Amino acid sequence: MARRRLNLSSPREVRKSANRVANMLINDELEAKTANAVLYACNVCLTSIRTDEQERRLDELEKLVKELTPNDRF
Repeated sequence: MARRRLNLSSPREVRKSANRVANMLINDELEAKTANAVLYACNVCLTSIRTDEQERRLDELEKLVKELTPNDRF
């Protein structure tokens, strides 16, 4: 079987990859067990992306609060 690479570095790419895996499964190009493992990896990547984004936004908010707060109470 040819090597396949899935790009999982953004939510859009994860969605495209999940669609690709679903189509491969429907067309009997991929076993259900393998598809399940790949979709699990997609979910892990998507959760990680969301966590990173939330952390970045929280850091931005903390910075804004520090700028607006006199005497560095935070």
